[in-house]
Amino acid sequence: MNLTFGSPWWLLGLLLLPLLAWLRGKAGPESAFVYSSLTLVKGITELRRSRAGAILLDLRWLALALFIVGMARPQIAGGQAPLRASGIDIAVALDMSLSMIAEDFELRGERVNRLTIAKDTLRNFVDQRPADRVGLVVFGSEAFVAAPPTLDHDFLRRVIDRLELGTINGEQTAIGSGLATAVNRLRELKSKSRIIILMTDGQNNAGKIPPDTAAEAAKALGVKVYTIGVGTRGLAPVPQGVDALGRKHYSRVPVDIDETTLKRIAELTGGKYFRADNTETLRRIYSEIDQLEKSEAQINKFAYVEELMMWFVGPGLAFLLLELILGQTVWRKLP
Repeated sequence: MNLTFGSPWWLLGLLLLPLLAWLRGKAGPESAFVYSSLTLVKGITELRRSRAGAILLDLRWLALALFIVGMARPQIAGGQAPLRASGIDIAVALDMSLSMIAEDFELRGERVNRLTIAKDTLRNFVDQRPADRVGLVVFGSEAFVAAPPTLDHDFLRRVIDRLELGTINGEQTAIGSGLATAVNRLRELKSKSRIIILMTDGQNNAGKIPPDTAAEAAKALGVKVYTIGVGTRGLAPVPQGVDALGRKHYSRVPVDIDETTLKRIAELTGGKYFRADNTETLRRIYSEIDQLEKSEAQINKFAYVEELMMWFVGPGLAFLLLELILGQTVWRKLP
C-alpha cells in the first residue's frame, strides 16, 4: 500500500491557513453595539464569556483544511504486479470496406463476418500488451484515425466495440491510404520499436497513395509492417437478406486478396505476411506477432489505485454545514 497525491500542489494551501488565521485575528471583529456606559450592560458582562464563536471558527478552518487535502486527490495505490514492457508503439490499420461483411469465420460456434472476428481478435491482442501504446486506423474508400496510440486500453476497447460496417464509406478499399495514415500516427513517437498491423480482405482500388509508396515511407522511418490477408480461400458466403422466417440468404463471392502487394509491403519493411482463412489461424497470427515483438524488460505497475478525495471532501462539507446550522440556531449572534 502506498499513499500518493494526484495533485499535490494543492497541499501548499495548508501553509496559508495559519497566515489567514493570524490576519483575521489582527483585524478583530467589529462591535455589534456601541454603549455610552458599561452600566447599561452590567448584567450581561457578568456572564461567563462564551466560546461559541471560537468553536464555529474552528469548524470553518477544519472544513477548509479538509477541502484543500481533498483537492490534492489523496490516493492509495497497491498490488504491484510485474508487467512485461516491450517499449513498442503499435498502430493497427483495419479494413472496414463493405466486403468485410462476408461471413466466412466462426466465433463461439456461430457464423460471423470478418469485421466481428477482427474486432474480437484485436481486443484479445490489446489485452496482451498492457505496457504498449496501441492506436487504431480504419479505412474503406478513405482512411481515418479511430484512436491515436494510447496506453488507455479501456478507451481503445470502447472504440473497437463501436466499430460497425457502414459508418465510413466502404465502397472501395484504400490500402495505401490506410497504411500511410498509420505510419503518420507513429512518425513522431520516440520508442524502441514501432510496428503496424495491416488487416485487409481485398485489393487497393481507392485513395491517392499507392501501397508501395506508403511502404517506402514506413521503411524510411524504421516502421515494421505485419500484413494480414483476411478471408477464406475460394468462395465466401455473403448475406443478401432474410426470408419470411428471418433466415439469412447468402451468395457465394470469390475472395480476392492482393497477396502479392501485402507480401511486398511486409518484406520491404522487415515484417511478415500472414493469411488468415479461419478463426484459429487469425488467433495464431496475432499470438505470433505478440511473441515476435517482445523484450525481456520488466516493470512494476500498481494493479489498482483507490481515490480518497471524498473521504476528505465529505467530512469537510459536514463540518461546514454544522457550522452554519449552529451559527443560525443555538449559537446565533445578535445582529
